[in-house]
Amino acid sequence: MSEKRTGAQIMCEVLIRNGVDVMFGIPGGAIMPFYYAMWEYRDQLRHVLCRHEQGGGHAAEGYARATGKIGVCIGTSGPGATNLVTAIADAMMDSTPLLAITGQVGSHVLGKDAFQETDITGITMPITKHNYLVKRVEDIAYTMSEAIHVATTGRPGPVLIDITKDAMVAATVPTWEFAFDLPGYKPTYQGNRRQVREAIRLLTQARKPLVMAGNGVIMAGASDDLREFAERTRIPVITTLHGIGSFPEDHPLSIGMPGMHGWVHVNRAIQECDVLLNIGGRFDDRVTGKASTFAPNARIIHVDIDPSEIGKNVRVAVPIVGDARLVLRDLLAELPDRDALGSLHSAASDWMEHIREMQDRHQQKQQYLVRPDGMLLPPHDVYRGLTAALNSRGNYRVCTDVGQHQMWAAQLIDWHRPRTHITSGGAGTMGFAVPAALGVAIAHPGDTVWAVCGDGGFQMTNQEMATVVQEGIRNIKIAIINNGYLGMVRQWQELFENKRYSGTPLSGPNFAMLAAAYGWKGLTIERSEDVAAAIDEAYDTDGPVLIDFRVEREVNVFPMVPQNKSIGEMIYE
Repeated sequence: MSEKRTGAQIMCEVLIRNGVDVMFGIPGGAIMPFYYAMWEYRDQLRHVLCRHEQGGGHAAEGYARATGKIGVCIGTSGPGATNLVTAIADAMMDSTPLLAITGQVGSHVLGKDAFQETDITGITMPITKHNYLVKRVEDIAYTMSEAIHVATTGRPGPVLIDITKDAMVAATVPTWEFAFDLPGYKPTYQGNRRQVREAIRLLTQARKPLVMAGNGVIMAGASDDLREFAERTRIPVITTLHGIGSFPEDHPLSIGMPGMHGWVHVNRAIQECDVLLNIGGRFDDRVTGKASTFAPNARIIHVDIDPSEIGKNVRVAVPIVGDARLVLRDLLAELPDRDALGSLHSAASDWMEHIREMQDRHQQKQQYLVRPDGMLLPPHDVYRGLTAALNSRGNYRVCTDVGQHQMWAAQLIDWHRPRTHITSGGAGTMGFAVPAALGVAIAHPGDTVWAVCGDGGFQMTNQEMATVVQEGIRNIKIAIINNGYLGMVRQWQELFENKRYSGTPLSGPNFAMLAAAYGWKGLTIERSEDVAAAIDEAYDTDGPVLIDFRVEREVNVFPMVPQNKSIGEMIYE
């Protein structure tokens, strides 16, 4: 590699050297040299031309979440860069490894309000793990390589690199032999052995222990280790919204999802437990409810790769900083033999029996078990059909948007494998699902990828349906849970704001006709008895399909914890 390369060529070669083979973006003035260079590398780097930079960012997130690899999105300077902000913030909240590459105006006009100049590094500083402004061609190879390293190590997250146009045009002989100089950045992967032993001591003496599995279990590839730990200890397992799939829900030790829309028996188990082991979850407020009342009887063991998360929201008895898989393996290594675990097994068995009794008592009150008279299409009937089809046909991934439909999907679909449930959790970004499904479908062309949306979120990014057709993607299906409202907001207005439906009734086009205009098959379903056939038709169609499920308009998501209330104070009917 003794020949000179332009900065743009070096950018391509950095990506290839780091295993990147697909990017999502839109060209423009300041980023044009990068697109010029891409042509030479088109056999190694696939560029997906999205219809909006936000869609490109979410597609890169979906690709990253489905694979564990870094997702790459691209925008030009000014509005191209600012359109990426929502996806970058989403990736930051959900710890998604993302590289955002933006072009910048020439270095000689920086700070002079040149055409499409925006300080994107300043804008994104609070929502990136790190970001860079590169003004010299000589710095591109090292800085981009460092950016990828930072995004993918420790607690993953988004990193933005803003490169001036003149740096991309200039040429140099790149240097590929370098060591990263990152003082203060030394992620801890191995848990402290003393803390691990203390965690085992607490767990083996517990009478009502629980394991809570979060996104960190999935990101670390620790699902098998979690299952082994649960089976050896016989401790019940909870999975958070982002932990869904880390532990199979048909396992006898799985009890479900906690939090604002978690199950009553799960939240009550948390409030009664005496030891809670949280692996890879950050105790988000949607899990804890009013934090001061969360798990009042429990000694909490918190395993997280990010030390800043431990003790941030709830009191912690045993902090363990480290990678979820490595810490779980240390916990397994410190477990006593089966005979010595007899007391724990006996207590855990009695505890599980108590939890199942609570489940039997409260679950029967759930809306999805009761079909109201005269309701043509309850949303729960759609999910009953979806979960039956998903688990009978297999090889599926599901991306959900944000709102009522998202919570119903988490509650009512049976999840068994990691990286099959992909949603926007921390940021709660409406418009996430369709572009995220695009990224997932490219990552896993052999799987059927469902985007489950509300009619509100779907209308924010549905233009990426054109990208799906242009890219020849055939394994995406969209299910719109169409109730003619911004449904979750309407639910809050009904329950807490005297049914003042201000700004929530929502109109839209004929979605099936819109799908046809984009070159998709479109179906409209209004009766429960037609749900299964429509889903089968979507599966049997070789190509993208949209199903507009026109559900009952004012059905609520229960259970529900009102804001600033304890998770023990649930509304469940």
